[in-house]
Amino acid sequence: MSRQVSKDTAAELAVRRLLHSAGLRYRVEYRVPGMARRRIDVAFPGVKVAVLIDGCFWHGCPVHATHPRANAEWWRQKLERNMARDIETTEHLRAQGWEVLRFWEHEAPQDVADEVRRVVTQRKNGVGNG
Repeated sequence: MSRQVSKDTAAELAVRRLLHSAGLRYRVEYRVPGMARRRIDVAFPGVKVAVLIDGCFWHGCPVHATHPRANAEWWRQKLERNMARDIETTEHLRAQGWEVLRFWEHEAPQDVADEVRRVVTQRKNGVGNG
């Protein structure tokens, strides 16, 4: 597991490239306020928008998740803890006024970037951040 890429994945890089070319500036691997060892993949702290791009295996994608047969019970518990942590992080951020956008790694980068740009623009214009 130590060799698994946890940041700067191909999906993250593709989305970040599109956001940057659209003129948006953001923070990468931004610490979740008030939660140790939790990071936001792409953060817009000024307007409190958190973008998380989840890997299908590690976060239990309903379409692409797989379940290892070797040591199956250990993996089941591990992946369930990951999903519970995702929910906890999302709830924590929302309680602090953040808009949380979660995407799967298999989603089209352009679609993700378009949605992020739409939400960031809304928040900058004062829509939806009350």
